[in-house]
Amino acid sequence: MHTSLMRAQRLFEVIDLDSSQTCLMTDLADIHWLTGFSGSHAWLIAHHQNLFLLTDGRYVEQARAEIDAHHAVVEVIECRTHSAMQKTTETITKGSPSVQFQDSQLTYQNFRALQAELSSTLIPCDLSIKFLRRQKDQNEIRLIESACLIADHALQQCVHLLSEGVTENDVRDELEYTMRKLGADGPSYDTIVASGPTNSARPHHQPTSTKIEDGHTVIIDVGALVAGYHSDMTRSFVVGPMSSDQANWYEAVRAAQQAGVEACRPGVQVSEIDTACRKVLLEAGLDQYFTHGTGHGVGLMIHEEPFINSSGLAILQPGDVVTVEPGLYRGGFGGFRVEDLVVITEHGCRILNTSPKDPTCPPLQLTT
Repeated sequence: MHTSLMRAQRLFEVIDLDSSQTCLMTDLADIHWLTGFSGSHAWLIAHHQNLFLLTDGRYVEQARAEIDAHHAVVEVIECRTHSAMQKTTETITKGSPSVQFQDSQLTYQNFRALQAELSSTLIPCDLSIKFLRRQKDQNEIRLIESACLIADHALQQCVHLLSEGVTENDVRDELEYTMRKLGADGPSYDTIVASGPTNSARPHHQPTSTKIEDGHTVIIDVGALVAGYHSDMTRSFVVGPMSSDQANWYEAVRAAQQAGVEACRPGVQVSEIDTACRKVLLEAGLDQYFTHGTGHGVGLMIHEEPFINSSGLAILQPGDVVTVEPGLYRGGFGGFRVEDLVVITEHGCRILNTSPKDPTCPPLQLTT
């Protein structure tokens, strides 16, 4: 059985559709996973073991071509207005006592408008569907690994830019251009280049015209997008000689990240990975500067299940692809973060990134 058919079968099993029930999906990542459709506007209806894709005229031909390439069995229906999508949904689902829907994807306003159009009762089912995509198959892992490789190569080609007078924007632009040259469809997310005692202390700092200077810590968080699948990696650097405090902070983060990766294996509750990282930082007397979760799943979304934090209850399983990314941040001093993407295997995990964890940069070069 082809992958797309197996995925549809899993959908029908997980949401427990019988002959009188229907499911409406509006999450584009879920729709892509089930049908191959990569456009920006569509609803997918599962009804009586059949799938119907509703989209507007911009995407009808694209949808049919992508669905055919995906070997999915889906009927594409053109709906030129939002009202037409609602009316078509009623036509397809009429007679069903209920229509399950993804409550995290539908605003209250749209929910009320859709419910007014339907003769069936809308029932939330988001939690059931979001876990379908969690364990990746071999083709998905291959695409994610390709995205990792592109980001790795781009970083190695651009690390020489970390020198006096170059701006954060310069580094970001070159990284994203290089990833596209290497075959990426684009960046996986807004690339982070954070330099200096203020910007590198902000975990999700957006690049600016700030110029890199001698002594700056520089955090680079970069990923590539390949066929809808994301990669995610962070490396930290110090421009010029490292101070003793910078060296201590970097070594603590590197050791914490290694401990987290070593904790990644089937059967482990995700909170244990968070604990493994925090234990190293606690022993170094720096745990108060670790201000975010330890990781998250990656796939068709850059942030998806399972989320790795102190309260996480998910149990890792083979096929999970997750980040491990502890960091330390203090305003006025700066920050460090090290992040790898790993896939959970039958007996442990495999790191998908290959970039070295070397914080040193080339000697400063004055730009002209």
